[in-house]
Amino acid sequence: MTVRTPDSGLESLERRYDSIMRVAPYLVLAAPLLPYVLSQNPTAGAAGITVAIAVAAGAWLTWFTILHPGWAERRWLMRFYCAGLLAFTAALTARTPWYGFFTWLGFMHAFRYLTGAWRWTTIAGVAFIFAVDQGGGFHRPTVSQVVIWVLLACVDVVLVGLFVLLGAKSEEQNMARKGMIAELAQANQRLEEMMAENTGLQAQLLTQAREAGAGDERQRMAREIHDTLAQGLTGIITQLEASQQTASEPEREHRIDNAKRLARDSLAEARRSVQALRPQALEGSKLPDALAEEATRWTATSGVPAKVAATGDPRALHPEVEVTLLRVAQEALANVAKHAAASHAWVTLSYMEDLVTLDVRDDGSGFSRGAPSEDGGGFGLIAMRQRVSRLAGQLEIESEPGAGTAVSASLPAIPLGESE
Repeated sequence: MTVRTPDSGLESLERRYDSIMRVAPYLVLAAPLLPYVLSQNPTAGAAGITVAIAVAAGAWLTWFTILHPGWAERRWLMRFYCAGLLAFTAALTARTPWYGFFTWLGFMHAFRYLTGAWRWTTIAGVAFIFAVDQGGGFHRPTVSQVVIWVLLACVDVVLVGLFVLLGAKSEEQNMARKGMIAELAQANQRLEEMMAENTGLQAQLLTQAREAGAGDERQRMAREIHDTLAQGLTGIITQLEASQQTASEPEREHRIDNAKRLARDSLAEARRSVQALRPQALEGSKLPDALAEEATRWTATSGVPAKVAATGDPRALHPEVEVTLLRVAQEALANVAKHAAASHAWVTLSYMEDLVTLDVRDDGSGFSRGAPSEDGGGFGLIAMRQRVSRLAGQLEIESEPGAGTAVSASLPAIPLGESE
């Protein structure tokens, strides 16, 4: 976006004015010659002298103002120029009052090229010449005529002074306006640079957002696949291997039925994960009931009794909190079945004022600090930590050889409906 400066029309007007002022002096030198010849019927010699003075005056102002515009800053040269211009004005006015039009050039150039006392002295001289023109031109002066000339000159000086003051004020305002326009142009340039920079930053942020979104989605899918398909397939393999090893036909059928149920449940959970839905266990059930149901299924497949208890005031929490706690419980129980060789497991859900905690304990073999944990320290523990840390929670694992293992997850008790 480019902001157009409002000075373009004024600058164009100033250029046209400058062009006119370059031509106007020659017009007011040439134009009076016709009425001079028609009204005064001068001789050829007299007309020639007037034309020569006019040509000399034109050459004078051309040399100083047109051919050498840089001399305008040299004060002594401009004083010399204005003195000569005053002399030419007096000479032309003495030839014919029609050159009163030319006297206005003296006012304008005195104001433009001179300052201080020199300006006003020259203006007074030009005003006196103009007063003589207004009084009918040069002729034998009388006291009354001189008084008239002086009075007219005073009036002309006052009028010209007013014009000078108005011109100075206008020039001051013009310079201030140009300064503001220059500042506006600089601000416009800075704005364009900032907009270009913001466009680049916006593109960069969009790229980063897409990459972050893709990364988050990959992590989510990896966690869901691990919590559904991977655990389900592990359970199916365990049940099928157990069915091969048992000699009892009812036991074998029971194991195969468990494998089928695990396959159906895992397929349903995988579909829900792809659609970013809540786990089926939480659909229409409270979290304590979902944990109890999960523990029952886990006991049926692992053969290890699991007890579920809830303390505090059970209440509906934000879906992300409940899903995270359910997934942590599933992963912890899966690790118990795979690694702990436990005879019992306990799941405790504790509701506090601002916190909710989930504890999963077993009486299995445990492991020593620094030794590989469940899944060989693989994705299971990483997925649990990622889920809990996303909600500003904490995950702690305590274990000793022969003393079992305890997994504790603490999350903010965000109520249902908040931050949704």
